[in-house]
Amino acid sequence: MTLVAGIDSSTQSVKVSVHDAETGVVVRQACAPHPEGVSCPPQRWWEALSEASSGLLDGVAALAVAGQQHGMVTLDEAQKPVRPALLWSDTRSAAAAAALVAELGAEEWARAVGSVPVAAFTVTKLRWLAENEPDLARRVTYVMLPHDYLTLRLGGVAVTDRGDASGTGYWSPATGQYRNDLVRRAFGRDVVLPRVASPHELVAATPSGVLLAPGTGDNMATALGLELTAGDVVISLGTSGTAFAISDTPTADASGAVAGFADATGKFLPLVCTLNAARVLAAVASLLGMGLDEIGRLALTSPPGAEGLVLLPYLDGERTPNLPDATGSLLGLTRTNLTAANIAQASVEGMLCGLADAVDALRASGVVPKRLLLVGGAASNAAVQQIAATLFGIEVDVPTPAQYVARGAAWQAAWALADGVRPQWTLPVAQRFEPDLQPQVRENYAAARAQVYG
Repeated sequence: MTLVAGIDSSTQSVKVSVHDAETGVVVRQACAPHPEGVSCPPQRWWEALSEASSGLLDGVAALAVAGQQHGMVTLDEAQKPVRPALLWSDTRSAAAAAALVAELGAEEWARAVGSVPVAAFTVTKLRWLAENEPDLARRVTYVMLPHDYLTLRLGGVAVTDRGDASGTGYWSPATGQYRNDLVRRAFGRDVVLPRVASPHELVAATPSGVLLAPGTGDNMATALGLELTAGDVVISLGTSGTAFAISDTPTADASGAVAGFADATGKFLPLVCTLNAARVLAAVASLLGMGLDEIGRLALTSPPGAEGLVLLPYLDGERTPNLPDATGSLLGLTRTNLTAANIAQASVEGMLCGLADAVDALRASGVVPKRLLLVGGAASNAAVQQIAATLFGIEVDVPTPAQYVARGAAWQAAWALADGVRPQWTLPVAQRFEPDLQPQVRENYAAARAQVYG
């Protein structure tokens, strides 16, 4: 049996998954936690990966790393970290993002790199670093993404892929080239950027002889792990929430709602991201002194619409809509509707309404959804499953729970190992949920948002 491994280095933890290269069947898995927070010393990712992979990679022929998108890893001339990496969820560069957009204009940014940069994007973090930590900025030689750093530690090469590169704000999905002029605009000078490898290229090997594929961003790896086809829209409910689909052509949305990313195969991945997803349910569960499953069961005892209670779940600011300084709001409170069940229902509805808006934005960019696939940590919640089908107004498939980012990275490793012959892995079984009569939940949510934010 030929073995391949996929690594998912996410915000919260690292997962390592070893698969049969021919069938995709999981052979063994392990994980290790990452530190909490919106910045992280890159060395801590390496330590977690070393812990999780200890003894796990014996007999593995090839592997790939998938990582959280956008984070800024800065290295000096000796390839040592200059400062803790700023993660995608770090909003301190919001003012820098606004300034960069004002300088070029949203339409020019969309034409240049397919996206209008917000605080999550690496290019905005470069501007923040140059302006706020100039002494550290002068020490920077290399700039890379979280998955690039781990590939560097594994194989000694500074290399990335088109999928993850498309989230930096200085690589163009349309041309397949870096925009070094945008790096200079943000940072004031050139830096060394990772080479962008071909999608199924073998880029290096570890000291023990395991071959390395280029890896990719976490959303791109999920698309590989689910083997998406045209008409599939993924709603991923992790720490953040994302809605994305495969496209044959690049997108460029000057409104900033849709990020025009590349995928990991040579196509494109229009994506909408919200900062607040599973963390909303976790916060409400903590408030009510319950577990996540209990919150789901409690929510289903409340009627759709939570008797007029509406939660705007912007607990950590928000990316879509672009409200980095926003806070959460609970609206429509009355003496009769202020119950634990309604709060639970409103938290699920609030989280999902933002993602229903995201699917509408994808439609506006030309995506025609035929079905939705619900994945991520919160996708197994019973209330989330049924309420999603109701709010989205389209059938929702919930694939068997699995580590789809790690699976996608392993799929890429198998693809590269087979010299570009696409693996024929068994697709996950999905449970289907049909839409119910749609209540006025989304309308109430939109009205509440307009009331608070105009």
